[in-house]
Amino acid sequence: MRRFAHAPAADSPAQPTASRRSDRDTLARLWPYLWAYKWRVVLALSFMIGAKVANVGVPLLLKQLVDQLAPQPTMAQAMLAVPVGLLVGYGLLRLSTSLFTELRELIFAKATEGAARAISLKVFAHLHALSLRFHLERQTGGMTRDIERGTRAVHSLISYSLYSIIPTLIEVSLVLTLLAVKFDAMYAVITLTALVCYIAFTVTVTHWRTRFRREMNELDSKAHTRAVDSLLNYETVKYFNNEAFEAGRYDEALERLRRAGLKNQRSLSLLNAGQQTIIAVGLIAMLWRATEGVVAGQLTVGDLVMINAFMIQLYIPLNFLGVIYREIKQALTDLDKMFTLMERDREIADAPDARPLMVKGPPSVRFDHVQFAYEPDRPILHDVSFEIPAGQTVAVVGPSGSGKSTLARLLYRFYDVQGGRITVNGHDVRALTQDSLRRHIGIVPQDTVLFNDTVAYNIAYGRPDASQADVEQAARAARIHDFIAGTPKGYDTVVGERGLKLSGGEKQRVAIARTLLKNPPVLIFDEATSALDSANERAIQAELAAVAQGKTVLVIAHRLSTIVQAHEILVMEAGRIIERGNHPQLLAAGGRYAEMWRLQQAGEEPGSG
Repeated sequence: MRRFAHAPAADSPAQPTASRRSDRDTLARLWPYLWAYKWRVVLALSFMIGAKVANVGVPLLLKQLVDQLAPQPTMAQAMLAVPVGLLVGYGLLRLSTSLFTELRELIFAKATEGAARAISLKVFAHLHALSLRFHLERQTGGMTRDIERGTRAVHSLISYSLYSIIPTLIEVSLVLTLLAVKFDAMYAVITLTALVCYIAFTVTVTHWRTRFRREMNELDSKAHTRAVDSLLNYETVKYFNNEAFEAGRYDEALERLRRAGLKNQRSLSLLNAGQQTIIAVGLIAMLWRATEGVVAGQLTVGDLVMINAFMIQLYIPLNFLGVIYREIKQALTDLDKMFTLMERDREIADAPDARPLMVKGPPSVRFDHVQFAYEPDRPILHDVSFEIPAGQTVAVVGPSGSGKSTLARLLYRFYDVQGGRITVNGHDVRALTQDSLRRHIGIVPQDTVLFNDTVAYNIAYGRPDASQADVEQAARAARIHDFIAGTPKGYDTVVGERGLKLSGGEKQRVAIARTLLKNPPVLIFDEATSALDSANERAIQAELAAVAQGKTVLVIAHRLSTIVQAHEILVMEAGRIIERGNHPQLLAAGGRYAEMWRLQQAGEEPGSG
C-alpha cells in the first residue's frame, strides 16, 4: 500500500519568517519578468543612451553659442549667421533629449505593466493554492497591503533604476570624460570626488534610516489590518457598542505610526542637509577653478558657462539620489515581501504522480481509520471509519466540536489526515489531483459567504458557463426564485460584502442553488438548512432529497428531523463514532441518538425554525 507522509504546515503565517533575501536575489527574481520583453528592453536602453548623449551635447553647444556672441571685430559678418545655426542646433538637442526620453518610456511601458501584471497574477494564483490553514490564520489587511506595495514596487524599481540611476551613471561617465579630455584631469578629479562623497554619504545615511521606513511600513500594515478587521466586523462592533473602543485601538496604531513618521522625517532632513552641503562645496570648487582659468586666459567665458551647465545637469538628478536610493531599497523590500508570499510552500500539494479522478456515476466514499488533528496537541478525529456506498446518503450528528465539519474538510482535502486514509472509488484522495477531486464534490457549507456581486453571479458561481435559464432553475429548486424576482433589480441585486444584505436564510438558499447548479456526483450538506424556518426547510428538504437521488451524499446535521431518511446515521462525540445505524435502529437502541431525538422532539414548537 502506498504511504503518504503528513506535510508540515509550511504555508502557515504563524511560522517564523525566513530571513530576507539580498537585493541582488530580489532583482534576479524580477529580471525574467522583464526579459520576456527583451526587444523592448534593448530599444528602451538605446533611446536612453541617445537622450543622455543629446543632453551632454547641450552644454557643448551652449559654449559655442556664448563664444560666438563674445565681441570679435574681425568676425562681424560671421556673427550674423553662426548664432542662428547654433541656436537652432541648441533647440534641436533640447528637443532630442525630451523626445528620446518620451520614446524610452513609451517603449518600456508595456514591459513594466506586463511584468507587474504577471507577478500580481502569479501571487494571486499562489495564494489560492495555499492551504485553508494559511487563510484561516492570515491577516487580510496586512497581506493585501503587502501585495499592493509589491506591485507598486515593480513600477518604482523600473522607474528609478532605468529612468534615473542608469541615465545618471551614463551622463556622469560622459561628463567626466569630456572634462578630463577637453580641460585637465583636475576638473574630473574634483567632480568625481564630490560624486563619491555624495554617494557614500547618501548610501550610508539611507541605509541607517531604512529601519525607520521599514518600521513605518510595518506599523502602517498593522493599522490598516486593524481598520479592515474592524470594518469587516461592523455589526459585531455595533452589537456591543464598541465604536469608541475600536476608534481607540485604531488611534493607538496611528499614534505609533505618527511617532515612527517623525523619526523618519528627522533622519530625512539630516540626509538632505548633508547632500546639499556636499553639492555646494563641489560646485564652488569647480567654478573657482574655472573662473581662475578664464582670468588667466586659459578658458573662454563659454567654457565657464559649459562647466557650470555640466554641474547643474549632474547635480539636479543627484539632488534626488537620496530619495531614489531610499525608494529603490524600499521597493526591493516590498518586492521581497511579495516574492516571500510566492515562495510559501503549499501544505496540501498534488503528488508528482497524482492522477485525475475519473468516475461514471456516483462514487463510493470511504474513511478508513482516519486520525486527524489541527494542532499536534489537540486531536480531533480518533480512528474514524465509515463508508458512503455509491448513490447512498450517510448522515453525521453529534454535539458541536465532535468533528463533524472536519469530515467535510478532509474529504475536500483542505487538510491531509495524519493517520488512515480517505478514498473515492478506492483511490486515496492524496493520490488524486485536487482540482479533479473538488470538481466531483459540491458543498452547502454551514457558514455561507457570498461575493459582493449580484445574486445571479453568486448562483452561477457553481457553474460559471451556466445560462440564465439554468440559474433560475437552480434558484427555483432552492426556493429563492420568488424572493429574487420580487426585488427591484431581480437577479441583478447586489448582495453586499460577504452577502450581508441578505438574511441568513436567503444566503443559505443562494448557497443551495449554487451547489445544485454545479450538480456534482458527491454532495455535502453541512447544516444546509439550519438558517431556514420550518416551512422553507421542509420544502427545500424535499428538493434536496430529489436532487440526492443517484448521488453519494454526506449530511452533517444538527436537527435530526432532517436526516431520518438517511441510509445510515453516524453519532459522533469527541471525535469518535459512538453509534451507527438507520433512524429506526438507533431509536430502538435507546442510546445517545434516541436521547437527542427525545430532547429535540420535546423542544419543537409549532412554527419554530
